[in-house]
Order: sequence, then structure tokens, then C-alpha cells
Amino acid sequence: MIIGLLKETGSEKRVAMLPEVVSGLIERKVEIFVEEGAGETAYQNDESYKKAGAQVVSRKEVLEKAEVLIQIQPPETDLVESLKKEQIWISQYNPLWNTDLVKAFISKGMVSFSLDSVPRITRAQAMDVLSSMATVSGYKAVLEAASLLPSFFPMFMTAAGTIRPANVLILGAGVAGLQAIAISRKLGAQVQVFDVRSAVKEEVMSLGAKFVEVEGAREDAAAGGYAVEQTDDFKKRQQEAINEKAIKADVVIGTAQIPGKKAPVLIPNDVVEKMKPGSVIIDLAASTGGNCELSKDNEIAEHHGVRIVGQSNYPAQMPVDASKMFGKNLSNFLALMIDEEGQLQLDFEDEIIKGTCITRDGEIINERVKSMLDSKNE
Repeated sequence: MIIGLLKETGSEKRVAMLPEVVSGLIERKVEIFVEEGAGETAYQNDESYKKAGAQVVSRKEVLEKAEVLIQIQPPETDLVESLKKEQIWISQYNPLWNTDLVKAFISKGMVSFSLDSVPRITRAQAMDVLSSMATVSGYKAVLEAASLLPSFFPMFMTAAGTIRPANVLILGAGVAGLQAIAISRKLGAQVQVFDVRSAVKEEVMSLGAKFVEVEGAREDAAAGGYAVEQTDDFKKRQQEAINEKAIKADVVIGTAQIPGKKAPVLIPNDVVEKMKPGSVIIDLAASTGGNCELSKDNEIAEHHGVRIVGQSNYPAQMPVDASKMFGKNLSNFLALMIDEEGQLQLDFEDEIIKGTCITRDGEIINERVKSMLDSKNE
């Protein structure tokens, strides 16, 4: 089997596999074709891939010869048009949101896998790219907030007086939120956290943060640990609680998202206008609309003295370790489809293979994506 590693485009600086992952796959009798310059933005030159045993070739040759094509970001339109039915596509393409791409794969009859759809089961934890990349995002979000804030994060006792610690509000206690709590606390900030899932309260408190609790949240065990849509009554009480905390915060970090839906707006315009000048909002949900009403993806805006950072791809700013983590998750996933002779063997009875596969033979086979698209078409 030949696996083709493609070079990312645009502002993406990660690469789906570092040379160390490539060498591990080659030991399993797999051939790897790497597009020229694929690892440069992650500080990996072509020579390092050659030493790992890969063939470094042109993009054209990768697309012509590879049976399995891999990259991190969704393919652009012109790339999709050049793909062949018999090829398999693997990336992180958010099928619940990127429905046009799903339809393109269906029209081509291709088998496609989206790594952000790996089932949330114990056996698949080593393949969970969402958690790995959320770890990076939570870490970088706090560091950027600290660099933009015109005051210190920790408390200082000095001859010039006492500097109070920063007050940080974190919206959402998933992996990114929990990492943001840990880094904020390490930097000496006081941290408050909001999440509709009561199950995360213990984790939040164990990291030294206070949990903002609003009673009456709807939870769904079938949601795989994700947040679900709430009732109007709960949303109203939730908003009142968040408004009160946000107005007093020095930093707000938004991580709250609902798969397949627009991110919940938790910091409306009027709340931003009541926040202290110099405050910072870091919005990790900017690509799906944002937790702040004024967020714009990949932009830094300022409103009434409050800086609003819309940033949904912090992992691209830490390309070495982010690529290392992504590649390890990917390698563990690929191990499920490589036989002892290094040939492709897709077992659609395997819960992970089936759950991560989005399209096959001109149809959507992922039940969650199929249900979401059917509801949108009604």
C-alpha cells in the first residue's frame, strides 16, 4: 500500500506525519510518498523524510500513485476534483459543518475518513485528534491572553504595593477548557469556569478553579461527552450568570461548541461594552460563529477597549509538537487498516473504522452525519 502525505496550504503550518511516524509505518511494509516541502513549516526538511525511508516526490506524483491520501485540513475544491474514486481520503474535515465537502465525496463515490469523528470510546483514545489539538489550543489561548493583557496574571507583593491576580473566566470545560484552567492557575490567575455539563465540576475544582453552576441543564449520555442544545429557560438563566462573571473578568476564554451547530453566543455585544477596558476575549469557537458576538475568525478586533481574538487554529502556531501529537493519533488509526503484509484492509465491522468513515460507495455511512444532514434537508 502507498500512503501519500500532502503539503498543507494557507496558514496551516502543521504536517500530518513527522518523519518519526513515517519510519514506523515503513517498518510495517507500507510505502510512503511525501510531497516536496510538506514538512518545512513544521521544521522538517525533505532530507529527514528520505532518511526515514519515504520517497519525496511532486504533488502530481503523490496524487497519481497513492492509494491513501493524508493531510490535516480539508481538501480545497481543486484538489477534490483531481481525486480518484479508488483513493481513500483521511483528514480532519468536520463533516457536521463542512457538508459541501461531504457531498463532493459522495458524488465521487470515494471512501473518506474524518479524524474528528473518531468514536469517543476507550479503545479509540489513542486516536483522538480533537483532544490532542484542544490541549494545544487551551495552552496557547492562555499564553496569548497573558501577552495581550495590560496587567499581570499572578498576584505580586512589592514595595510599590500589591498587584491583584487576574480574573479569568473560561466558557466550556472540555479538553481545551481544562488545559486553559491548568495554565491560568500555573500563571497565578483566579479562575472561574462555566459548563452545562455537571459531570465536569469535579475536574474543574480539582484544578483549583471555581465552577459556575446554573441548575437545570439538559444532558445527553448519547452525546459522547459533548454539550447539547439547551432549553430557552436555561439559556436565559445561563446568560444572566455568564454576564455577571464576564463583566468582572480580565480575561474570557470561549471554548464552548456544539457539534454540527453554530457555537452558542455567550458574550453578546452589550456585555462586551460593560467589560473593563483592557480586558481580553480569546474565542476558540470563532470558526463556527464564536462564543462572542463580535468575534471574527482569524482576526483581532477591539470594541470599547476590549480586545477580541478570534482564533480557531492555535495548533498551527505550535507546528512541531502539534504535528507530533496529530501524527501519533493518525498512526494509531492507520494501524487498524494495515495488514501484516502492509496492504490495505478495511474492516467496516470495526467500531472505530465504521464510526470514523463518513462516505463510502456514494453514500454517507456515518449515522451521526447522516442524521444531521437529513435534518438540515427537511
